[in-house]
Amino acid sequence: MDYLAHNIAINLNRIRKSKGMSLDTVAEQSGVSKSMLAQIEKGTANPSIGVLGKIVSGLRITFDDLLQTPVLDSYLVHINELVPTKEMPGQYRVMTCFPIEDNYQVEIYRIEIEPGGTYISGGHGERTREYISVLTGKLTMETKGKTEVVTVDDAYRFESDQEHCYRNKEDVQLVFNCFFVTY
Repeated sequence: MDYLAHNIAINLNRIRKSKGMSLDTVAEQSGVSKSMLAQIEKGTANPSIGVLGKIVSGLRITFDDLLQTPVLDSYLVHINELVPTKEMPGQYRVMTCFPIEDNYQVEIYRIEIEPGGTYISGGHGERTREYISVLTGKLTMETKGKTEVVTVDDAYRFESDQEHCYRNKEDVQLVFNCFFVTY
């Protein structure tokens, strides 16, 4: 499930319960079937904008109320349930663990690069710093004309305001986490 579907599921359930409404009541007020609402709350449906519009209207809330990141004390991300944000089969997969929308300062990605694979990323804007922690394999990092090899025993930080390249020159899959901080 992607993070927007997750946000909608959590927020719809929370809002409905805070208003003391059953699924039947929301279905009646919004014109969206009870089964569709239940699937949305479980995160198993991918509702259209039209369906979301009906829900927003029926509950008398804003789209932002449904889409915003829910305030939670803790949040567990199951990597194997994430839909890749970017993917090139046989080369790489990029998964968003925690998007910038959570707090507008930090975002966290997991990147997997196959043996011999390369992932080239554009710059992330001024005043953006990237931190890398390798989980498995060995990362060859190229940025600003400089090459660094980052292993599981290392951590790496750089200013990510211009194009940079992640390479896996090894014969095993490379897996690492990227933490982007806007300052």
